Amino acid sequence: MWALFDGWKFLAGLGIFLFGMFMMEESVKLLAGRSFKTLIRRCTESRLKGLATGFITTAILQSSSAVSLMVLAFVGAGLMSLANAVAVLMGTMVGTTCTAWIVALVGFQLKIDVFALPLIGIGGLGLIFFSGSIRYINISKLLVAFGFLFHGLDYMKSSVETFAAAVDLSLLPDFGLWVYVLTGIILTAAMQSSSATIAIILTTLFSGIIDFHEGSALVIGANVGTTVTVLLGAIGGVPAKKQTAVSSLIFNAVTALVVLPLLPLMTWIAQDLFDLADNPVIGIALFHTLFNVLGVLLFFPWISGLERLLQRLFPEKRTVLTLYIHNTSPQVPEAAVAALRNEVLHQLLLSIRYLGWRYGLKPPPSTPGGQPGKPVDERPPALHITHGDLENLHAEIFTFYARIQAESIDPQEAALLEPIIRSSRSMMNVVRNLYDLRTEIDEIGREDNPFLLNAHAEVLDRILSLWHAIEQVAAESRPEVQEEELRLLFQAIEKADKQFIRASAGSVSRREIREQDVTRLLMINRFLTQSSRMVVLSMQNLVPRTTSEPSETLQPGST
Repeated sequence: MWALFDGWKFLAGLGIFLFGMFMMEESVKLLAGRSFKTLIRRCTESRLKGLATGFITTAILQSSSAVSLMVLAFVGAGLMSLANAVAVLMGTMVGTTCTAWIVALVGFQLKIDVFALPLIGIGGLGLIFFSGSIRYINISKLLVAFGFLFHGLDYMKSSVETFAAAVDLSLLPDFGLWVYVLTGIILTAAMQSSSATIAIILTTLFSGIIDFHEGSALVIGANVGTTVTVLLGAIGGVPAKKQTAVSSLIFNAVTALVVLPLLPLMTWIAQDLFDLADNPVIGIALFHTLFNVLGVLLFFPWISGLERLLQRLFPEKRTVLTLYIHNTSPQVPEAAVAALRNEVLHQLLLSIRYLGWRYGLKPPPSTPGGQPGKPVDERPPALHITHGDLENLHAEIFTFYARIQAESIDPQEAALLEPIIRSSRSMMNVVRNLYDLRTEIDEIGREDNPFLLNAHAEVLDRILSLWHAIEQVAAESRPEVQEEELRLLFQAIEKADKQFIRASAGSVSRREIREQDVTRLLMINRFLTQSSRMVVLSMQNLVPRTTSEPSETLQPGST
C-alpha cells in the first residue's frame, strides 16, 4: 500500500508551497516598504485597533509569524504596551485563517493549472523584462509566489490520491484525537509555518486519508505549534518580550483545551449548521476561523488580567540609571543645579554609547567596555540598557527639574536650568532619530551599488567619529579645551554634511545611482547631521563656562 504513495512528489510539493509562501511574504513586505511596521506601531492606540491591525496585516502578509516577530521587536523597544501587543497577537491568529480560506476556496475548487502556470510564466518573464524596476520585480515575484503556492499544493494533492484510494481507515487503530493534536504541534514547530500544516491537513482531508474530526484536531495542534516561532524569538529578550511570547502560548493552549471538549458542537456548527458535510475542506477552513474567533471572545475581555499575570511571571527589572539627582535635595539650589547638569551629561554619554552599541561600532578605549581586545558585542553591565531605560532616565531628570522650579530659586539660577533641560530633551530626540534611522542605513548597506556601499560606510564612520569625539570632550577636564574641541567637532560635522551632499549630487548626475536612491541618502544625511548638531550643542550647554559671559552658540556654517 505504501508503494502507492509518491513521497518525493509530496516533498517536492511541500517545498514548492513553502518557497511560494516565503516569496509571497518577502515580496509583499518589500512592496510595502516600512508601511506594515508603521501600521502596527501606530495603529495600536486601543486594544480594538490592535486586534484589527493584527488581523489586517496578517491577512495581507499571509504570515502570522512575521507579524508576531514585529510585535516582539516593538515591545522589546518599548514602542508598544503589553496589553496592546496581546491584542495584536490575537488579531494575527484570526488573520492567519485567511490562508486556509484561500487554499480551500481556490486550491480545491478550481483546476490549478488554469491559473498557477500562467502566474509563474508571467511573473518569471516580468523578472527578466522589468529588472530595472524594484517595484515591478517585486510584483513579478508576488505573481510567481502565488503560482508556486498552488502548484505545490497540486503536487501534494496528486501525490496522495492513489494512496488514499487504497487506504481503509476502519483498519487503522484509534489512538484518540490527542495524537493528532500533538502531530499538528510537531509539524508546525518543525516547519515554522502553520500555513504549511494547514495545507497538508486540507490535502489529506480532501483525499480521504483523515476525517473531519482528525483534521480538526490537527488544526488545533497547528495553532498551538505556531507559538514556537514567537517563543524562540523571545529567548534571551527583555521581560516584556517574554511576557508577549508567553501570552501567545497561553491564548492558543487554553483555547485548544476549551475547544477539544466542544469538538462535537464545533463539528455540528461547521458541517451541519452551515451544510458543509459534503465539503469538508471548506468546513475545516470554517472550523479554523471559529477556533480563533472563540479564543478572541474568551480572552479579549480579560487582557488586563492576563497582563498582570504575565508581569508577575516575568517581572520587569527596573534599571536605575540616575547617578546624581536621586541623592540630591532640590531644596538646595546650588547643589541641585550641579547635580542636574552632571545627570544630563551622564544621560548624554549613555545615549551616545547606547547608539554606538546599537550600530555595532567599536567603543573608544576610555569607554566602559571599550578596552582593547574586548569584543564589540560583549556589553559591560552598565550598558545593558534599552530605549525605554533612556526614556525613564529623561523622565526622572525632568521630574527633578520641575521640583527645583517649584522651590524659590534665584532668577540667575533659574536661567542656568533652561539650557541644561534643553540638552536633555535634545538627547532624547537624537536617540529617537538615530534609533529609527538604523533601518534605512542597514538597507543601503545591503545594496550591491558601490556608491551606496561607500555611503553606508561613511555614515557609520561619522557616527563613530561623533561618539569618539564626545567621549574625548567628556574626558577633558579643562573647559577652554572642551570648548575648542566642540567648535572643531561642529565644523567637522558641517564639512561632512556638505561633502556628502556634493558627492550624492555628483553620483546621481553621473547616473551611478537612481533618483530614489539619492532621496534616501539625503534623508539619512539630514537626520544624521541634525542629530550630530544637537549632540554638540547639548554638550556645549553642559560644559562649564570659562568666563561669566555666555559663549557663542554654534550655528550651521559657523567657523
